Amino acid sequence: MKFILGKKLGMSQIFIAEDKKVVPVTVVEAEPCYVTQIKSVGRDGYEAVQLGFEESKRANKPMAGHLNAVGKFFKFLREFRVESADMPSGSTIDVSMFEAGDKIKVTGISKAKGFQGTMKRHNFSGGPATHGQKHSKRKVGSIGATYPERVIKGKRMAGRMGGEQVTQLGLEVVEVRKEQNLILIKGAVPGNNGSLLKIVSE
Repeated sequence: MKFILGKKLGMSQIFIAEDKKVVPVTVVEAEPCYVTQIKSVGRDGYEAVQLGFEESKRANKPMAGHLNAVGKFFKFLREFRVESADMPSGSTIDVSMFEAGDKIKVTGISKAKGFQGTMKRHNFSGGPATHGQKHSKRKVGSIGATYPERVIKGKRMAGRMGGEQVTQLGLEVVEVRKEQNLILIKGAVPGNNGSLLKIVSE
């Protein structure tokens, strides 16, 4: 299983000479991540590897004690479930473990779009524009019958959109640039530019 933490830099496109095609790619900067903790079934109840990403100059006392063995502080700590952790605490993981053609899934926080109506949030078609209708083209419409005299839970209505954890499946690594710590992923991935991403092989 391959995994790493990265930062989304933005989208671009590259030309693949063999296929004679221009491919849209998302550029992800994945600096070497440090293994900060190994979790085991006997002690923690499950197998996992905890990675630290993006070094920081300071940390509070609990975090400093937790990272004392590594000797570095990090802005982000994330866990990856594994079947067996065969890497020691303090070791590093970099982009060289990935190669072009790898199938991956990417997890990130989607772009927050604020309070949105049902047409944008749930792809509602809206009301009719003619035949006696007035000021109702983008309205919700009926939200319930006479019985049970309340709005049913889970009813799709207007509300806050985005800003949620999203996992994009079936992505492909197009190119790995080890010297620059970059991974070029085919297509789009969740999140704003500069946001944290979890990249895991499928």
